[in-house]
Amino acid sequence: MQKSCFFSVLQSLVIKQYLKANPLDGTLLTMKKNQAALLAIIGGLSVFAIKLLAYFISNSVALLSDALESVVNIVASVMMFFSIYISEKPPDDTHNYGHQKIEDISSGFEGIFIIVAALLIVNAAAGRLFVSVELVELNLAIGISVIATGINAGISLLLMRTSKESGSIALEGDAKHLLSDVISTAGVWVGLIIVQLTGWQVMDALLAFLVATLIARMGVGLVIRSLRRLMDQSCEEEENTIKNVLGRYNDIIIEYHDLKTRRQGNYVLAEVHLTVEDSMSVRKAHDIIDLLEEDLRKESKFIELTVHIDPETELSS
Repeated sequence: MQKSCFFSVLQSLVIKQYLKANPLDGTLLTMKKNQAALLAIIGGLSVFAIKLLAYFISNSVALLSDALESVVNIVASVMMFFSIYISEKPPDDTHNYGHQKIEDISSGFEGIFIIVAALLIVNAAAGRLFVSVELVELNLAIGISVIATGINAGISLLLMRTSKESGSIALEGDAKHLLSDVISTAGVWVGLIIVQLTGWQVMDALLAFLVATLIARMGVGLVIRSLRRLMDQSCEEEENTIKNVLGRYNDIIIEYHDLKTRRQGNYVLAEVHLTVEDSMSVRKAHDIIDLLEEDLRKESKFIELTVHIDPETELSS
């Protein structure tokens, strides 16, 4: 058992060092993404069980709302896992640009699930608003909740780090989702402490409403963000990166125009028109494009640029 643990840790360290030395190795990045997504599912199930225990101990609807949010986290993590699996499939005859859009669709559904969870929390809290229910063992329940939240925080940090290494939007969304769960749970703790100090049990239901509001806001934000990506919103940050690289070629090209960008899962698909002298050979124009693409890859490995060459006389006309 100890040997197995030792070799697992050793394998993880080797993968980490290999990724630093070979940041463009797609196979290892895919493996890390899948492992992180699977860990999110397992962690979500564990956190839900722990938070549910905290509710049964305390009879707090605020802690129940926190546990219900964990159900959403599990569903979202499962969707994220399958969306990453599908998005990593290579382009085929029916999807020439790949399958990365599935991550945006998954994120949109995740937002809808979050909104539904918020409505369920409101429904549960409404029944407690004018009915006094005794809260018991709050100290123990909060302590158990702290353990669950610590697990969520650790998984969130891992997902965020992996998303930066791989450029996965799905992982980033789930990481932020879990982080917001950590923040809202901390708010529940503060409220329950106030209940203990003041005896105002109505605070339990009011806190549930507050958590529901935070969750609903997060869900709406995810839906809007996903719709923007599906509508091919331009990518301002990546466009600035492309412009900076193009600026290095001012002495070779006359100008550039019609720069367009859109997001495709982890990648940004971009296109631009370069104006060059009429006398420039096809060979030289081709070499310029190769150099440009190489420089751009050094700045960001997630931008795929398509270049169209225009003659100077066309610009004049």
